[in-house]
Amino acid sequence: MNTKERLQELSNFLMAHRSRIQPQEVGLLGGSRRRTPGLRREEVATIAGVSTTWYTWLEQGRDIKMSVQVLDRIAMALQLNEDERQYLFSLALEQPAPATFVDQIPTISPALNRILTELHDCPTIVSDRRCHIVGWNQAAAAVFLDFAKLPEGERNMIWLLFTRKELKSLAVNWSDFAKGFLSMFRSYYGQYVSDNWYSEFIEELSERSKDFRAFWNESDVSSAPEVFIEFRHAKVGKMLFDLTTLQVQGRTDLRCSVYTPSIGSDTDTKIRLLMSKLGE
Repeated sequence: MNTKERLQELSNFLMAHRSRIQPQEVGLLGGSRRRTPGLRREEVATIAGVSTTWYTWLEQGRDIKMSVQVLDRIAMALQLNEDERQYLFSLALEQPAPATFVDQIPTISPALNRILTELHDCPTIVSDRRCHIVGWNQAAAAVFLDFAKLPEGERNMIWLLFTRKELKSLAVNWSDFAKGFLSMFRSYYGQYVSDNWYSEFIEELSERSKDFRAFWNESDVSSAPEVFIEFRHAKVGKMLFDLTTLQVQGRTDLRCSVYTPSIGSDTDTKIRLLMSKLGE
């Protein structure tokens, strides 16, 4: 859409959401003289800590200057959810809103758990924005590690890549493999700058691994890195995969990484062999 259309949509969006909020919801008296439903412009402005004139211009769709901080206060005043907040930023600034830090334990839904089960010949790992492994299938346990046997605090893909010898020897080009994951990890780090966990994790792993220290200092960033997947498994030898990464909708930024056996290779046969030996 062009600038005029974008600002008109911004105007419509703000007015629609202002009309949905009842005065009583924000501690105001409703009164009997309100001609339109919802809050008045001056009430939204007061809640957001901006001038009535500025908010009026914003709602009228005027091309005015605005900051991330002010838009966040507008979003809070209008009680927008995360998707609505993102939409507000796209209309107002033509850029995504900064990620909101929500410190909650990710959960695997029954539907996602069924997907993991159904992908029985494709090693699949579900990780969160900290790269903690929160779900996996039997094929992933067979090819990588039996994650169930690890302490929960060590089920982190970045931690395992730089601390476990079996993963370092698994990838033919381990450096590129590890750097790809690390560039993805840094993209999360940049989104969630208010989460102190990252600084503590980086400091601890820097002390543990000189490779991590060196790769981290290269400052590569990618939300979807291209990773060459060729494994040399200790039990079955060469394995080739095509990696597909899917973002799971929700507030915990779950990522589903599916390693599909490459067409023309015998990788799927080797996976079934590994899975048959997993319980032995």
